[in-house]
Amino acid sequence: MPSAAAALPVNSGRDAVPAPAVESAGPPADPVGLAAPATRRRATLQEARALAHPLRVRALRLCLDQARTNSELAAALGQRPATMLYHVRTLLQTGFLAAEPSRPGPRGTVEKPYRATGKSARLDGAMSSAGGTLRAVFDAVAAEVDEAGPGALLEGTRMPVWLRPDQLDELMAQIRAMLAKFPSVDEYLSCEVPEGADPYALLVVLHKRAAET
Repeated sequence: MPSAAAALPVNSGRDAVPAPAVESAGPPADPVGLAAPATRRRATLQEARALAHPLRVRALRLCLDQARTNSELAAALGQRPATMLYHVRTLLQTGFLAAEPSRPGPRGTVEKPYRATGKSARLDGAMSSAGGTLRAVFDAVAAEVDEAGPGALLEGTRMPVWLRPDQLDELMAQIRAMLAKFPSVDEYLSCEVPEGADPYALLVVLHKRAAET
């Protein structure tokens, strides 16, 4: 019986983005979908709505590796502080961001930094076509690739494929086994950056196509 990998067509409808090989990479930087299945639950409507805006998805990424203030987020994302504050409060109210202790700011001010909690990794439906969360993730990823500059996209492939149910199960198992090799979001948030590692992000999407007529 052919494996799922053997069922993939070669050079048939594939739009590939070639890139140089990467010998080593840092820990995964995408907080969506890295939690173990046993710890996951369905996103509430309020949580899904909070993730349905690319600015909020990008804010979570920026606050994943270090705590950032509202002013720092606004500057990084090219937004007015008042606009950014609305998005920050939405993420705070839904538990995707957590406030850290206040710290001294410029000119004698006091700043409140925020850190991503990794909550979206524990939710099913955090990347769904319903409610706009999937489009928000795509838009955020596109903006992050543009922001990283030329050569940021290391590998990209889009291809159609026909799979029997057993082959689909095998392919999904292979994807999950690959992702399981990386730290969980809780491990990522608690670990130090490995010496010599650079930041990367991985987006994996396997979806159904509309039935052909």
